[in-house]
Amino acid sequence: MSHFSPLTFRACVVSVELHGTMAADSTLLLSLVEEFVSGLQDSKAKDTATGVKDGEFTVLQLVEALGLSLTSSQPHTRARGVQLLSEVLHECYGGLTEREVEVLIAFYENRLKDHYVITPPVLQGLRALTKCTVLPPGSAVSMLRSLFQDVHVQSLMLTERACVYNMLINLMGTREAELKGLGADFVFGFVQSMDGERDPRNLLLAFQIAKSIILRGYDLGKFTEELFEVTSCYFPIDFSPPPNDPHGITREELIQTLRDVLTGTPRFAEFLLPLIIEKLDSDVQSAKLDSLHTLTACVSQYEHKDVAEFLEGLWASLRREVFQTSSEKIESAGLASLSALTSCLSRSVLNSDSEDSLSTFLDLVLKDCKHHLCEPDLKLVWPSAKLLQAACSASSRASHIITVSVMPALIEQYNSRAQCSHRRTLLEVVQRFIQSVKTGRTSESEDSVFLDFRPSLCSVVFSALTETNSSLQITAASVLTSLAQQTGLLLDSDIELAVDHLSRLLLTEEDGSVSLAVVECAGALAELHPEAFISQMIPRLKKEMFSAPLVQDDNRAASEQHSHHAVRQRCLSALAAVSTRPSVVQQSTPVLLEVLSSAHTGGVGFSVEEVVLACRSLQRIAEQVQDTEETGRCFHDIIIPRLLSLALQAALQGDGAPGGRSPLLEEAVLSAMVPVISTSCSRLQPALAGQTASRAVSLFLDGDVSFLPDNSFPSHIRLLKKQQGDAWSQSQMVCLLMGCVCSLPRSVEVPRIDELLSELEEMSCTCSHLLSHTSAAKCFAGLVNKRAHGDSLDSRIQSTMTRVCSELDSASPSARTQAFTLVIWVAKALLLRYHPLFTTLTDKLFSLLDDADLGPLAADGFSLLMSDSADILNRGCHADVRIMYRQRFFSENSAKLVEGFNAAPQEKKPNYLKALSNIVNKLPKQVQVTELPALLSLLLEALSCPELGVQLSTLSCLQPVLVDPPPALIQQLEALINRLLALTCSPAMDVRIASIRCIHAVSRFPEHEILPVRARVLRALARPLDDKKRLVRSEAVHARADWFLLGS
Repeated sequence: MSHFSPLTFRACVVSVELHGTMAADSTLLLSLVEEFVSGLQDSKAKDTATGVKDGEFTVLQLVEALGLSLTSSQPHTRARGVQLLSEVLHECYGGLTEREVEVLIAFYENRLKDHYVITPPVLQGLRALTKCTVLPPGSAVSMLRSLFQDVHVQSLMLTERACVYNMLINLMGTREAELKGLGADFVFGFVQSMDGERDPRNLLLAFQIAKSIILRGYDLGKFTEELFEVTSCYFPIDFSPPPNDPHGITREELIQTLRDVLTGTPRFAEFLLPLIIEKLDSDVQSAKLDSLHTLTACVSQYEHKDVAEFLEGLWASLRREVFQTSSEKIESAGLASLSALTSCLSRSVLNSDSEDSLSTFLDLVLKDCKHHLCEPDLKLVWPSAKLLQAACSASSRASHIITVSVMPALIEQYNSRAQCSHRRTLLEVVQRFIQSVKTGRTSESEDSVFLDFRPSLCSVVFSALTETNSSLQITAASVLTSLAQQTGLLLDSDIELAVDHLSRLLLTEEDGSVSLAVVECAGALAELHPEAFISQMIPRLKKEMFSAPLVQDDNRAASEQHSHHAVRQRCLSALAAVSTRPSVVQQSTPVLLEVLSSAHTGGVGFSVEEVVLACRSLQRIAEQVQDTEETGRCFHDIIIPRLLSLALQAALQGDGAPGGRSPLLEEAVLSAMVPVISTSCSRLQPALAGQTASRAVSLFLDGDVSFLPDNSFPSHIRLLKKQQGDAWSQSQMVCLLMGCVCSLPRSVEVPRIDELLSELEEMSCTCSHLLSHTSAAKCFAGLVNKRAHGDSLDSRIQSTMTRVCSELDSASPSARTQAFTLVIWVAKALLLRYHPLFTTLTDKLFSLLDDADLGPLAADGFSLLMSDSADILNRGCHADVRIMYRQRFFSENSAKLVEGFNAAPQEKKPNYLKALSNIVNKLPKQVQVTELPALLSLLLEALSCPELGVQLSTLSCLQPVLVDPPPALIQQLEALINRLLALTCSPAMDVRIASIRCIHAVSRFPEHEILPVRARVLRALARPLDDKKRLVRSEAVHARADWFLLGS
């Protein structure tokens, strides 16, 4: 035992001045000490700490009470005494004074020389003291010197080793300057402490300490290699955590922390890079991947001189991984490493005395890769090209060196090849080079490295566009896009020629994939060079669309008409694609509006399908065009009024037009106009949106046509009023009103809204035309959804419900159907915003499930409630949509549905099953898995429902639950199997496929549960093997194979 005895310690502590005096119950304290030390009752340590914190006694008095224990001749007794003190300090270290801490540290340092059984509690005490904010100056160094000198850390148990690491972490966080004063001795002490560590939890702590040593600038001295060796011996990490690991240590966490250590300083380069080269020879893919990621990380921190002597070895390893890899991950990681290495070398500063490391390295790369680009069979062209492109993307210097060497060879190869497949491959390689150079450029103002090759590249691309091979044309279009995106590369004459080629292909090329590529290319180029498209392409497309097909004889009429229709389709798509800039939109939208006008007047024969395509092109323009005041004005002042004017002209003419019925009267055309208007209105600036709302309301309520072009309309227009005779052509225009007012931002106030709602309610209940009354109901719902809370809204909903209930009780089937349509849309509007009156409508919908006529309609209505609506009541239209409204509806109403099903007569039960299936099918999958067990009996009933839609919806609900079946489902296994096997013979292919997938999922149930039904399932699955549909046969093969393997 050392000279610093416990008695000396007590004498020192007695001399410490405490903050005030406290009366102590010495009997209680002695009792606690005795019970802990001799009685081995560990809980007494917590009671003692509580007494210290509550002021019943002090740390000094605890030490006095421990006197006999600390001076005992028995090591285990001394250990228990020190343990009690350490556990109390762990709870009470915050209340110690600097003098008390100083004396305690001196005591604990002395105890490190005592018997080994005392070391663990001593380390616990020292760890508690490292958390003190009043550590005396020099105490951190003193503690660590004693620790490194007197304790062999790796001979300790796991917990004590963790204690040492945590001490180091605490002191590095609060006494960094003192620790740095130790110089390299601190690093050496740490290296000795962690050398041989094996536990992942402690390794994570040790790696964090090593990372801090490196990143915070501790002096490594002559121990740089030792620190590297003691950490790099774990590289690459191959740790796999046990199942249900309570400590949560992951392999990824260890990998990243060790990587931070190894890549933290260039001083490790001479050791790390040879290690990486060695590990890349491993056959273990995870080791290769870790090595490549580590290489990428380290070279981003290194300078060229750190890697210079290892370049050949690194290049050989990277080349091998890309040329010979069977894994895309390793190939990607290898290319990323090559790019990072090239970037590192690019950062070198050239002077007359130094070697250009970048040029030296790229010479190696070009020597091994360039010749593969010129081989006759092009076998290794892609690995070589990928390596060159990765290096090319690293920096501007690298891209200049590589492109100057490679591009002439590629262009020469292209021109000398006759096979289209070879030429396409070479063109794709060129494109990848162009894209990689764009990645490596440091500023947009730099001249493109391809400037010297511009004439040759343009010649290659334009010649490829004139080829007859479709894949070559598609690749050429992609290359053209990439060239155009190189700032300042293409001249105006090049752009004009490109637009000419694209226009020609649009008008002549019938291959759909080529047309799609050309349209995409035109869209990309138009954003960069709009003037060429305004002056060249748009006039040419317009001329072609408005020309009539030349028919020489009747036999060729049908094919010519079909061909001309296809050309018009391509032209309409191209007009939409190029219209991303406001300047282009101002030229393209008049052409599309002229298509609608010509179709209406009959000047040029456009089919209904072509008119619908023109509307879809306008919609696409509204969605993609830059959101500026200029485009807002274009839609507000020109496009929306023009659409309303044309629709109104067609509506007023009706069926009695001299040239026949206008295509603009067709429901398909009007339905295509609605999203054009709604998308435009949803993006309008507030002032313009308010004007649009006012104009639309005035038009439909008062017949105010003053803002419409071609203003030659009669003065008595009342679009929302009931008309004499059959006026469906005018009433159906209410769908355009819906597009105008229901997509505006919620901040825009719709004028005269009460009057508007009254008229919409009247139309939805009295107009017999389907599109008219449905659109009126949707428009009513859209306005109600956004209207502010208050008595006005509540009274409107209640009066509407009174009217609807009256209509639902009428004898007229059409009136009841129209009333139901209004109910379901208003219910959806209120559900989305969580309005309290929604419950009233819900109860009405549930009651209608028992209705003989409306029951099936009501069941279908629940699908509408739970689905997203495309044209209204969605977030794109600024509707008030609350999160998780579907889950809320299900939780509040599933019990009602079950009760209704149980109480309903047998002939009405299918309605409830259909409603349930529609609701559950629209729930998120996570909610389905949680909630379905409670509804299992009803879902099994739904599988027996004769309606195919119910069967399919239920099967799609069941499938995710069968993956991890709840006990309730396993108990119903017999009933489930019977129903699923019956559905494998369904007349509907989708039902057969879904039922077989569910049977396949059942094969993963516990074997002892499903083995009894195995033979029956195999017999039943034999029939779908001969199904007439290939998809059914495929599912049956997979399912039957897994059932065959059961029990094997």
